[in-house]
Amino acid sequence: MPGDGKAPERGLSAHILPTSATMIGVCMTVLSIGHLAPRGDVRVVIDKLLAGDAVVFLVSAVLSFMSLRPGQSRLRYEWWGELVFICGLAMLALGAVVLAFVIN
Repeated sequence: MPGDGKAPERGLSAHILPTSATMIGVCMTVLSIGHLAPRGDVRVVIDKLLAGDAVVFLVSAVLSFMSLRPGQSRLRYEWWGELVFICGLAMLALGAVVLAFVIN
């Protein structure tokens, strides 16, 4: 409430929502860069990993959005949104490392 001296309670969801949307764009960019690698089984795996990762970030964004809405399940949605976001970051890092070793 304004004027009561308390800061509004805001979790990480306010930050995860726009960041997840940005990370979907990052996945698409890395997917495009991945086409510099020679064609082969590894590139197909990287493409599938990054496409799946974009979906993971989409789920994270939806969960974060749900946690910003009033209701009793806010904390649960926020917790799941954070967990899914961290998993998406791990997948993106894995894809970047594999891509770095594939491109000559």
